Amino acid sequence: MSFNLLKGKKGIIFGALDANSIAWKTAETIHAEGGTFVLTNAPIGMRMGQIDELAKKTGSKIIPADATSEEDLENLVTKSMEILGGKIDFVLHAIGMSVNVRKGRAYVDEKYDFTTKGWDVSALSFHKVMQCLYKADAMNEWGSIVALTYMAAQRTFPDYNDMADNKAYLESVARSFGYFFGKEKKVRVNTISQSPTPTTAGQGVKGFDNFISYAEKMSPLGNATAQDCADYTVTLFSDLTKKVTMQNLFHDGGFSNTGVSQEVIDRFSE
Repeated sequence: MSFNLLKGKKGIIFGALDANSIAWKTAETIHAEGGTFVLTNAPIGMRMGQIDELAKKTGSKIIPADATSEEDLENLVTKSMEILGGKIDFVLHAIGMSVNVRKGRAYVDEKYDFTTKGWDVSALSFHKVMQCLYKADAMNEWGSIVALTYMAAQRTFPDYNDMADNKAYLESVARSFGYFFGKEKKVRVNTISQSPTPTTAGQGVKGFDNFISYAEKMSPLGNATAQDCADYTVTLFSDLTKKVTMQNLFHDGGFSNTGVSQEVIDRFSE
């Protein structure tokens, strides 16, 4: 059911790879709610995914951009405003990558060149995106910027590796840049701390299937799906949340506030 929550609103969506990705689900939901947008991903992501299919489905244009490149981001913002016919109302940053994880390097045996690359893609890119938007005065007042994160920024999940550090940095950027964007431009900046979700990236984490099952048993409402996250993101892009900013918003079925569930106790009592 559509409520036209984003009718007339325009934005940029980073990171839609395939139908399993949260950015993909969010794009579809924004489209259903009346929003229009430009899709963007790094060239390698565009080769690996099916972004052309999503663009056709939503009537959107695609602008390739490496989110670690200031030049690419400047081009993205300028062309997006040309395509969309004005300033931007919403931006979704759904980017994350750990070279250490991909290469099987343990947290206690990082290759720091890998660490730096993952940090640049997963975390510093969020600052670069917002700095570019800020300097170009590209956001409408009461616009909304959202990045996706995970609770490993606050608690230890051994196999999440250096992505935990990246997410902690990402959340700090949201708070810090959110202050300036809010005070000077009336733009909201938030992060959504999502349940473990079986996206292409998520499934690359060691032991992911076992952990998602554990999280399901720990969460009073169960794990939030990619579609659930898309719906929540739409509320943050809408005018219904105009005074919500600089927040890390847990969207995890209650996992983050549950010490232990009866299901887990029962499992270890067998």
